[in-house]
Amino acid sequence: MTAPPIEDLLRELTPQVLGVLVRRNGRFEECEDAVQEAVLAAAVQWPSEGVPDNPRGWLVTVASRRLVDQVRSDHARRERESATAAEAVPEVPDTDDTLVLLFLCCHPTLTPASQTALTLRAVGGLTTAEIARAFLVPEATMAARISRAKQRIRAAGSTFALPDGTEREERLRVVLHVLYLIFNEGYTASSGTELHRADLAHEAIRLTRMVHAQLPEDGEVTGLLALMLLTHARREARTTPVGDLVPLDEQDRKKWDREMIDEGTELVKASLAGPALGPYLLQAAIAATHADAPTAEDTNWPQIHALYLILERIAPNPMVTLNRAIALAETEGPQAGLALLSTLDGDERMAGHHRLLSVRAHLLEKTGDTSGAYEHYRRAAKSTASLAEQRYLELRAARVRP
Repeated sequence: MTAPPIEDLLRELTPQVLGVLVRRNGRFEECEDAVQEAVLAAAVQWPSEGVPDNPRGWLVTVASRRLVDQVRSDHARRERESATAAEAVPEVPDTDDTLVLLFLCCHPTLTPASQTALTLRAVGGLTTAEIARAFLVPEATMAARISRAKQRIRAAGSTFALPDGTEREERLRVVLHVLYLIFNEGYTASSGTELHRADLAHEAIRLTRMVHAQLPEDGEVTGLLALMLLTHARREARTTPVGDLVPLDEQDRKKWDREMIDEGTELVKASLAGPALGPYLLQAAIAATHADAPTAEDTNWPQIHALYLILERIAPNPMVTLNRAIALAETEGPQAGLALLSTLDGDERMAGHHRLLSVRAHLLEKTGDTSGAYEHYRRAAKSTASLAEQRYLELRAARVRP
């Protein structure tokens, strides 16, 4: 088995090393800066000098030195401590604190945007510049957001430990939601020229695998990983060679990643036998139903609609209702789907949302109302910041133009 590339190894080790330092020293903000400096040093030295026999210990040693340099003002003492640290690799515990670190980055005092940015920086090992590019904001803006997040965690007096009982369950749900947000932004970028950002989707899957490795019996953790795998499996079929969007029913299913689908499907089957059905597991079951159909015409829409009904009952959300309307239209006709969509018109969260407009346009087109479809396709195109989606919706509008 070949060794992983240095970049992949560093991303895997970053949260482990940060966990060691924070557990020993506290001061999350200073420890995170020290680890980033150690990772940068490794990225420069390892390609030419080779990966050390104990890369995790090497990073802990270098990061510890950096931390000493940051917090000690006495030059002589700093020199003595640095020399001591250089004599040998410090004892590194076998425990992996990645999950504890995720809980810390997803602290409830932070906004979802800050939780996401801090998770990608501290646990994902991405640089501030990489995160800024992913979310199309200036690097200085992202740096300030991450800095504020670390300061708020320090002000909250958080301890580096897994919470207990109900709080642990609540915090785990926040962790999963943050990973879900990262994946969604990677799978369908909210703005920019590209439909998806594979780097963010891959990172979300990698982090979710970490959580699943530590909590394999949790149905929602398993469900989220399965959902990501089953959804990401379609990535190669989602766009044309020039980057135009291809809807699900027109995709070449031979391009779907069958290995990823098989893994996701097995995870779903194993978890559906569990004691409870959660939102992520139900979404994964819906994705597995789509993946099971050899053609779009073979899709088991009654089963998908039934799953959406359950999902709508346990986790009511306008997007769930919107997706159920699509399934209902496939089982009972477009007018039934349009009637269900009309229940969302008074929901402020959906006002002017391009997904509601585009689905209504699609169903109006199915009824033969080309004028109404054209109007809604045009409005939908103007309501999204994704250039790939804009192009697709404008093409659909041109196709039905009266």
